[in-house]
Amino acid sequence: MLKKSIIISALGIALFFQACNKKENENAMVATSKFELKDLHNDSHSVERAGNNFNLDGSKGKVIIFDIFATWCPPCRAEASHLSSLQEKYNNDLIVAGISIQKDIKKEELEAFAKEYNAKYMLLLGKENQQVAQTIASTLQGVEADFPIPLMAMYKDGNLINFYVGATPEEIIESDIKKALGK
Repeated sequence: MLKKSIIISALGIALFFQACNKKENENAMVATSKFELKDLHNDSHSVERAGNNFNLDGSKGKVIIFDIFATWCPPCRAEASHLSSLQEKYNNDLIVAGISIQKDIKKEELEAFAKEYNAKYMLLLGKENQQVAQTIASTLQGVEADFPIPLMAMYKDGNLINFYVGATPEEIIESDIKKALGK
């Protein structure tokens, strides 16, 4: 009787862990999706998702930082000049892409933000902004569905390097850029 209980328990535990592994495998096999966004110059940019990886058209070999922000957010405003500084310093090796979470944000509002907070990097707008931001956030371990901003995710050749929740010092971001570039 004791042997039978032990065998049933062991089998139950094995099945439980098998189910957990199956769920993890299902989460890893997410379909590819593509989002089209426009910058302030009205140029189109494609953000492509393949599983938990993201890429931006024309970024082969470059580090991409997706900065998920809002124009009314004080820490987002403060980070704009730091991101501009990094974009200027790593011009040929870095693409900073600001994605506003604000629904139906107008081009003029983003232009005013860029001017006032010295945001000299790509600011993207479009109907899919919120969906892109939510999709990126959903792939970052430990980030909840109603994530805080600013939220930055850094990728190279589509692979996640690191992500930052909340205001992050420029030196930390730059350290990760250097590592990603092998410098």
